[in-house]
Amino acid sequence: MPVFFVPPQCITPPTVSVTGELFTHLRDSLRIEVGETILVADGEDRRYRTEITAITKQSMTGRVIDVIPRPSRRAPSLILGQALVKGEKMDWVIQKTTELGVQTIIPIQSRQSIVQFKADRIQAQTARWQRIALEAAQQSEQWHVPTIASSLHFSSCMTQISAHSLALILTERRDQIRTLASIALPAPPEASILVLIGPEGGWREEEVATAEKAGCIPITLGPKILRAETAAMLAIGILQHRLGELG
Repeated sequence: MPVFFVPPQCITPPTVSVTGELFTHLRDSLRIEVGETILVADGEDRRYRTEITAITKQSMTGRVIDVIPRPSRRAPSLILGQALVKGEKMDWVIQKTTELGVQTIIPIQSRQSIVQFKADRIQAQTARWQRIALEAAQQSEQWHVPTIASSLHFSSCMTQISAHSLALILTERRDQIRTLASIALPAPPEASILVLIGPEGGWREEEVATAEKAGCIPITLGPKILRAETAAMLAIGILQHRLGELG
């Protein structure tokens, strides 16, 4: 059953109120009717199995019949720093890595990025990406919706490296480089792992050198050269598998 996220203030047990775009989706697309049961989440620590009791033109009201607490976190949080890629590729990265359970996605402007920041569109674009993450989180029954962070230039991202327990930068065509499958990972659930994925043309050598100086460890996925969006999904998938969260 998909999980539908609502603002915490809309949940006042035993009552749940659904309005806005989610209400329209439930009423018009899913044809939810009085008497049916849906699973609602507050995006924090609880899910609420809810029986729909009333539907009006503006809202849907339900009665909480069961509260499901979030299981204790077992693994570190994953943060994806994705260099901007063209068009639907960025949408795809956000959707698929959300399904795989990332905590935060940071769009990064790198020197090789074909896509460039447009100051007058950043806010609207970030809101659009957040909606994609929301829909993917609902479909894949996540306990939270990943945060789409404000877009950063590569140099600004480097100032945040020390905030993470482990920072990795995916690169290729380098000798004597460790693989993602072999590098030691932090174990505590309060830890965080940052993974940096380059754009279509990859990172420039000076960017990798800057990242290393800031504390990032260069890693590889193997000898094959993957598309940026494929590399992002595969890297997060491998990490989640190694952390016991997938497979």
